[in-house]
Amino acid sequence: MPIRIALVYHRNDTFDHFLDEILMLKKILFAAVAVSLLVGAIIFAKLGQFTAMGEAAQNMVLPPETVTAMLVEARQWEQTIVTTATVTAVQGVMVSAETSGRVTRIDFESGSTVNTGDVLIQLDTASEDAQLASARATSALAEASLTRVRKLSKQNLTSQDALDSAVAKVKETIAQAHNVRALIAKKTIRAPFSGRLGLRQINLGQILREGDAIVPLHTLDPIYVDFSIPQKTLLRITPGLEVRVTVDAAPDVTFIGKILATNPDVDLATRSVRVRAKIANPDEVLRAGMFANATVVMPEKQTVLPVTATAIAYATFGDSVFVIEEQKNKQSGETEKVLRQQFIRLGQARGDFVDVIDGLKAGESVVTSGVFKLRSGMKVIIDNTLAPEPSLDPQPSDS
Repeated sequence: MPIRIALVYHRNDTFDHFLDEILMLKKILFAAVAVSLLVGAIIFAKLGQFTAMGEAAQNMVLPPETVTAMLVEARQWEQTIVTTATVTAVQGVMVSAETSGRVTRIDFESGSTVNTGDVLIQLDTASEDAQLASARATSALAEASLTRVRKLSKQNLTSQDALDSAVAKVKETIAQAHNVRALIAKKTIRAPFSGRLGLRQINLGQILREGDAIVPLHTLDPIYVDFSIPQKTLLRITPGLEVRVTVDAAPDVTFIGKILATNPDVDLATRSVRVRAKIANPDEVLRAGMFANATVVMPEKQTVLPVTATAIAYATFGDSVFVIEEQKNKQSGETEKVLRQQFIRLGQARGDFVDVIDGLKAGESVVTSGVFKLRSGMKVIIDNTLAPEPSLDPQPSDS
């Protein structure tokens, strides 16, 4: 009997455990259903919101974008060759001593202007003056001797050889005197041509040797500008073509000159030809040795279709511009300005402009600013109030 009671008790305990598990499953199932209903309600509400937003977006009309624009017109561009150049003096030398001597007088100031033949310095000529006096005395004695010999010759009291010797002696003494005078003249250093002097290289009392530098002298007006051009453009370069020159020393000034000549040979290393232009330089702004930029203006001009560089949207798959077209709104009936992206092919650039070889026609209007934020079909309003003025030769200030 006791064993039987234990088995019954064990049976009741297992059944209770089973009931607990069923109750737990019901709770979990109820919680899952509640969560699913909540998530479904949230999703349904969000879908409703997204649908409403989509409908609003479809019905919403974006305001037109304000842009700057330009009318594309055909223009005539000068054909030019741009290159670097060097300013060269028409005449330029370092005035040097032709003979040795001590400086006794300096008759110029550094940087002054002189004319041809002006005395620059005087060297000591005391020794030469003494030699000249001796040569003059010798010459006078020889002439007196020649006079006596001629009188004797007329009386047949002397030979012809004596007469010839006397004549030769006079000529010799005269030549000696001329030689001394030439030496004295060499000790007076004069300006070989008109121009501007540089910095003085000597001092008073200094002993100069033959070839010692005294002062540089340059002719600055007019002045030469030398530059090189590629050999392929040689036949287009002729004397008389206009050349425009600018230098860093005077960035706001353009010097105008003419081509003077070209070298007859081509440089073997660079295959370029040396060209020389002559420039008027009345204010002596250009100085020998200056670096310059030279622009040779060709006689012929080229027809181009330029747009500003800011109007171009550059991309690896192709450059493009946004053309402004007028379209009629089907709902309101009003005429609107709408963008159309047009791919183009570019040519040469000059200043703020770039030539469009293909893709545009004269008379079309293109957007000139903010092209990175535009797209085809966008409505725009043109306002050029604050648009900068483009230039073929911009001169930005040095910042």
